[in-house]
Amino acid sequence: MRRQLIKRYFITGLLIWVPLVITGWVLSLIVGMADQSLRLLPEAARPHRLLGFDIPGAGIVVTLAIILATGLLATNFIGQRLVGWWEGLLARIPVVNSIYNGVKQVSDTLLSPSGMAFRQPLLVQYPHRHAWTIAFLTGEPGDEITRRLEGKYISVYVPTTPNPTSGFFLMFRKDQVIELDMDVEEALKYIISMGVVAPPGHPGKPS
Repeated sequence: MRRQLIKRYFITGLLIWVPLVITGWVLSLIVGMADQSLRLLPEAARPHRLLGFDIPGAGIVVTLAIILATGLLATNFIGQRLVGWWEGLLARIPVVNSIYNGVKQVSDTLLSPSGMAFRQPLLVQYPHRHAWTIAFLTGEPGDEITRRLEGKYISVYVPTTPNPTSGFFLMFRKDQVIELDMDVEEALKYIISMGVVAPPGHPGKPS
């Protein structure tokens, strides 16, 4: 009995400390990476020189300011010309061109407000017709593929668990998937928790 109580207390303690430690570790990594942006500031303008000590997280403010300033510059006429000139310069460098274009296409798809990526959680049969898993709509196949397939197909990303950043790219007939009435955040939480944290109940959408 005493051994069971000790085991219960130990597991309860783990359930409290493990999320806290992992959260703190992830935040420290993010803050550490963001603080590297302080190197872009002149030496005299850095917090250590002005205040005599470092301010953890100050790089986040600098990083956000740089991103906002870049976005503001890129939305006007002069900024668009500069971005076009810069991309044209990168297009002339053989290896850099292929890497940059690939990363840009992925980021445009994932981050663009008009993009379809990860806008809709789906229920699909995978890895066989007797099993179901959660996936995400990422778009539609290209013309070359649609010409060789019969019917309406969609592109789907099936994430792995507990790490949803890896997964499988598949193409399903549109009538073979079920749209889920849940947010992307709810679906990701369900996947990362390996089904432990179930999303709140919603009436299913008609397929």
